[in-house]
Amino acid sequence: MAPPGLLVTGASFLAFRGLHWGLRLLPTPGPAARDGWRWRNLCVSLVHSLLSGIAALLGLILHPQMAADPIQSHPRWALVLVAVSVGYFLADGADLLWNQPLGKTWDLLCHHLVVVSCLSTAVLSSQYVGFSMVSLLLELNSACLHLRKLLLLSRQAPSLAFSVTSWASLATLALFRLVPLGWMSLWLLQQRHQVPLALVILGGVGLATVGVMSIVLGIRILVSDVLRFRPHPSIPRHEKTRRTRTRGDDGPVTRDSSTINLKD
Repeated sequence: MAPPGLLVTGASFLAFRGLHWGLRLLPTPGPAARDGWRWRNLCVSLVHSLLSGIAALLGLILHPQMAADPIQSHPRWALVLVAVSVGYFLADGADLLWNQPLGKTWDLLCHHLVVVSCLSTAVLSSQYVGFSMVSLLLELNSACLHLRKLLLLSRQAPSLAFSVTSWASLATLALFRLVPLGWMSLWLLQQRHQVPLALVILGGVGLATVGVMSIVLGIRILVSDVLRFRPHPSIPRHEKTRRTRTRGDDGPVTRDSSTINLKD
């Protein structure tokens, strides 16, 4: 199954790169036009997160044996889904390298490298597919994170849609990111004598990396979205003046220092 898996990975890489180029033909919302590349990049990431996250959740519900036996048990399509995700992360990594300075994206590139290394093990060996499917549950949270950043980029914060998305990001971070990471860590610890040492180290490093990034991300969203936008009974006049600026005849423009560059 390794050659077909590699073919699916290559096709996925081309498909996601093609989607990014195809989005150039569509109009970009006015406020986001200043950073059209980031808008397209986030839209592609949102498509992958919805596809892989929903498919992984349905797959684990319909085939619970993948969680009971994460090494051997899996339907054929599950391996295809993992290969598609490998292609996406490779395509996104190439997009970042081509369009962004390394100094701004090194942490995200390290994340992608770890994820590709772990998922590629399943693609090449046709084993640990169930384990990989559990890891793809994290994409349900990533979908909320991508949507949140699209709203930030289109200057829809603060708004009801942004507030709902922020809370959804925090809820899915706990349910579909921290819980699966905890389950995978516990499983790897319990099965450390049955799994090759190299894979234990690779999996441990991957889980630790993504786990730390997830906790930091949750704290930053909580601070920047929930605490920062919490309504106050009264705002001193000088504070209002300090937080706004005037540009020509366009009226006051509120500064937004939210963490727009965060991406899973």
